[in-house]
Amino acid sequence: MENTIKKSVAVLLAHIIKMDDRDVEKEAPLFCKLMKQDFDCDPKEAEGFLHKAVQEEYNLDEHLSIINDALCHDQLSKMHIMEQFNHIIYSGKFTDKDYEEFEKIKNRLFTCEQ
Repeated sequence: MENTIKKSVAVLLAHIIKMDDRDVEKEAPLFCKLMKQDFDCDPKEAEGFLHKAVQEEYNLDEHLSIINDALCHDQLSKMHIMEQFNHIIYSGKFTDKDYEEFEKIKNRLFTCEQ
């Protein structure tokens, strides 16, 4: 289960990089640092998650559901994930689209259906 959550958090963190068509190599150090903090990922594993998320199609709602189900009543962990997502947003040029995406994800992530 932890590997599934790890992958879903990686997709979420990589989402803004993909959405804004950012330079993956420039964003990789921050992404790897965040994945190490959360899951003790080594840089090679974290970069693998990042490159896969940026290159492949994914269903963000599916990954948000996985995170939400695993952390349904753990608001603090969800806040930590959103803080990291926000950190990635602010590592590049911030746009209105980024803000809208942040709000959409926040609202989806903090809806606990259990």
